[in-house]
Amino acid sequence: MSTAPPADPGLPEPSTDPGPPGPPDYAAAQSSPEFAELRRTHRSFAFPLTVAFVLWYLGYVLLSSYAGGFLAVQVFGHVNVAFLLGIAQFVTTFLIAWWYARHAATRLDPKAEAIKSRLEGDA
Repeated sequence: MSTAPPADPGLPEPSTDPGPPGPPDYAAAQSSPEFAELRRTHRSFAFPLTVAFVLWYLGYVLLSSYAGGFLAVQVFGHVNVAFLLGIAQFVTTFLIAWWYARHAATRLDPKAEAIKSRLEGDA
């Protein structure tokens, strides 16, 4: 004979199902060596390139302010140094965007995807 009290018909039976998984542990992921490597890879590419481009841009602005004679030198026809350097600003902008996209696709995205899949797999 059982000594357990009868179950209350108004209460649901206790479940052995653990339920849905909890949210991913973002703090642990952020402090992981994989995330640190991802940040280092991004920063070692983006920061030097950003500094170089800003210096290049500021150099062009300073030349336009203080070296008008140099920028007015005709290279060929009606094309002067200022025009060539201005076009070079656009070219370098597009080259940097392309270079970063390639860098992200080959070096950053695989690392980020590995971290994401680990987080979602743990969730």
